[in-house]
Amino acid sequence: MTYELLDSGAGQKLERFGPHTLIRPCQQAVWQKEKPHLWADADAFFSREEGNKWTFRKKLPKEWMAQIGGVTFKISPTDFGHLGVFPEHADLWQWMRGRVQEKRILNLFAYSGGVTLAAAQEGAQVCHLDASKGMVDWARENAQVNKLAKTPIRWIVDDALKFLRREIKRDSRYEGIILDPPTFGRGAKGEIFKIEEEIIPLLQLCRDLLSDRPLFVIFSCHTPGFTPLVMEHLLRQTIGKGHIEIGEMALHSPGALSIPSGSFGRWTCA
Repeated sequence: MTYELLDSGAGQKLERFGPHTLIRPCQQAVWQKEKPHLWADADAFFSREEGNKWTFRKKLPKEWMAQIGGVTFKISPTDFGHLGVFPEHADLWQWMRGRVQEKRILNLFAYSGGVTLAAAQEGAQVCHLDASKGMVDWARENAQVNKLAKTPIRWIVDDALKFLRREIKRDSRYEGIILDPPTFGRGAKGEIFKIEEEIIPLLQLCRDLLSDRPLFVIFSCHTPGFTPLVMEHLLRQTIGKGHIEIGEMALHSPGALSIPSGSFGRWTCA
């Protein structure tokens, strides 16, 4: 079964992931709920009011499957309220489809592998990097679920900046680069990442890793203050000449109010 945003409002969102419906906090949803009758039937809800806590109205499996943007994901509630996928990214990887066959693609801060697996489905050679071994293992499970375990995917657990510098020394090049850096994070060996300090050198390294025939750089972010206009300025100053599209990422489904969920900038070769 697929993902669906059912309703939102009063600081929450109601979503269906495969067979199960879940309520989670949503700071952006300051409007009223439009379908209040749906909420009572949710299987579980997550609250931060008294510490991070899931409350289950019925017994759920430890993990289950849901399809988002043509990719099947293992869904598993975590202590932070995350589930192993950010559905708002699906529009970005759907745009990428059809452009990457037999191309080299680098996916940074790759999480559970939505971009990686969508690109692999299209016949790309993908390098998947995340600083968390647990998340890389989760992404590899998703690859198996999608019957992509034998496709040309490099699975890398490393600090993004260190890896990029080594790739440049190795003269590696990519036609497409996707990055979704966190506001704050730690590398594989405890390296500290702060987006306001690292984003310009990070994007400059991405520029230097593009091939002579680059396709795109897709830059997404959930950091407050990183508006679409900020994303455009950063891409223009670091990647350089080309066509830049910007916008809001959003959770959306037919019949529900869309929820803004971060910003994106997309650079393509002019």
